[in-house]
Amino acid sequence: MSVHTEILLSVRRVLKFYDSLKKEVCQSHGLTPVEVDILAFLHNNPQRDTASDIVELRLLPKGNVSQGVETLIQKGLLTRRQDRQDRRRIHLTLTDKARAITPALEEMRRRFYSRLLAGLDEPSRRAYWEMSQKIAQNALEGLNESWNSN
Repeated sequence: MSVHTEILLSVRRVLKFYDSLKKEVCQSHGLTPVEVDILAFLHNNPQRDTASDIVELRLLPKGNVSQGVETLIQKGLLTRRQDRQDRRRIHLTLTDKARAITPALEEMRRRFYSRLLAGLDEPSRRAYWEMSQKIAQNALEGLNESWNSN
């Protein structure tokens, strides 16, 4: 197989593995994949607590995030609060009911990284992380170039 195919296949396998773990959380807690993504993002990034942050950093469609946030509010898993300085900015907060789900989110993340990095010693893990960061930055720059040329 070509290097191009191998890279794409590798990325797809990682995403499919993550989706399979996420599906378990969805089924056990009656949530959609987007709702799990939103809860996990807010749990893991308490300083980035707006729908815009989720759209920007998770690269999820704005409409999906908006709908997911509304559903999570209706389910009593999120609350929203208007920013004091900028009334257009809405902060999202996990409720106690959502915090009951966070152990499942933590377990999902633990299982993901544990399996993904199995057999790699600490120097290899650090090297992988550094390379992944650079590759992700290159991909983001490529996306920005693509968006700017359209």
